[in-house]
Amino acid sequence: MTRTPLIAGNWKMNLDHLQAVAFVQKLHWTLKEAKHDKGSVEVAVFPPYTDLRTVQTLLDADKIEFALGGQDLSAHDSGAYTGEISGQFLAKLDAKYVIIGHSERRQFHHETDEVIAAKTQAALRHGLVPVICVGETSEDLEKFGASAVPVGQLEVALEGVSADADIVVAYEPVWAIGSGQAATPDQAQEVCAKLRAVVADKLGADAAARTRVLYGGSVKSGNIAGFMREPDVDGALVGGASLVVDEFAAIIRFQKHVGV
Repeated sequence: MTRTPLIAGNWKMNLDHLQAVAFVQKLHWTLKEAKHDKGSVEVAVFPPYTDLRTVQTLLDADKIEFALGGQDLSAHDSGAYTGEISGQFLAKLDAKYVIIGHSERRQFHHETDEVIAAKTQAALRHGLVPVICVGETSEDLEKFGASAVPVGQLEVALEGVSADADIVVAYEPVWAIGSGQAATPDQAQEVCAKLRAVVADKLGADAAARTRVLYGGSVKSGNIAGFMREPDVDGALVGGASLVVDEFAAIIRFQKHVGV
């Protein structure tokens, strides 16, 4: 089965809604001028909540074929949860994806594997594709090895998920994020293959064959080709580099570097 590569830009807490418009327009023009084949790679942007409606309107009006995603969602659908965002709200904005369990949510908001499992269910209830993030810290790496922690995190996140669910898995070694020191392609491949095996175990072989597994952690235009040559790496969850138009466009156009 051929999996369409997914290049996802997580803007984190950057760009207000006006800056978002300028960024998306410039990215669209840059790819268009480079004659990028839109069907070869799926591009998704994950703006802050306050930008989502503005970006959605722009994508719709200008017929820009980027997918839209939220950076997080509530495990609850509605109610007295001040500051939380329901998956229902994201779905109404034509969001396709939502990031769940990003290492910054785990670290700064103390989200447990069980919370992430509940959020995964919330996303699926509203027809959103969860981008389930898993990864290990440098301490985890030293103590347990490269794959034990992300494998355990994914096993919990997939509890109760149906075999026909549309999900994305993102391996983000915490020790690599923002450090400028990415994992090697071999390291990424080793863990991504084990994560695909978890999907196979939990959801079946068909699900494993179609589920995209991304790498995230200091991804740049200079190293994306190495990751994308690996058989179990189906794209990238890009942080800082997704805020620089030319750099993000070069990452999206990784096939020019890979030579496929």
